[in-house]
Amino acid sequence: MACCCGSSPSPEATPRYRRVLWIALVVNALMFGVEMLAGVKADSTSLMADSLDFLGDAANYAISLGVLGMGLVWRARASLIKAATLAGFGVVVLGVTLHNLLAGSFPDAPTMGAVGLLALFANLAVLVLLMRYREGDSNMQSVWICTRNDVIGNGAVLLAALGVFGSGNALPDLIVGGVFAFLSLSGGWKIARQARGELRHARATERLGTPSPESR
Repeated sequence: MACCCGSSPSPEATPRYRRVLWIALVVNALMFGVEMLAGVKADSTSLMADSLDFLGDAANYAISLGVLGMGLVWRARASLIKAATLAGFGVVVLGVTLHNLLAGSFPDAPTMGAVGLLALFANLAVLVLLMRYREGDSNMQSVWICTRNDVIGNGAVLLAALGVFGSGNALPDLIVGGVFAFLSLSGGWKIARQARGELRHARATERLGTPSPESR
């Protein structure tokens, strides 16, 4: 019983992975500020939603850095926190989207396009750095899912900007806000499901007094 299955460190807790997470954290924190200011100025639901996504991701990267080197149980618990954060973000974005729909706001398409393109380049750079770490426990998968969702979301913002510019209608921007909400809610569910499975496995092996594969 002394060899608790949740006590073994993550095999991915390498200096290289730590550096990648630090880079991702800084990039996301900076882009949160840029996109939030641009979103408010342009009255764009999709830009504000994407900025909140950057903020949530920065927090998630910080949590991931905090639990690197800890056991599976602690990493799984951290993943549950990140799943709740991601789902909460989805609810907020859905609320903002409905508010702008009822308020009849109209976004500035050129600002959406320029800032959306900058955000896409930033997230693609982070995605390339994380490519080799896309498999692993729920904590690592949550990092990958967040970054993947960012790239998808940035592409959607650019499409929304084109749609707003071409149609003279705010509906494309609102639709993208809904897409962000869906990606966040579904991503949070996937992360939480795997994390709960890891916790069940850890507790079952602990009761049996059997070390987990990580501790062997």
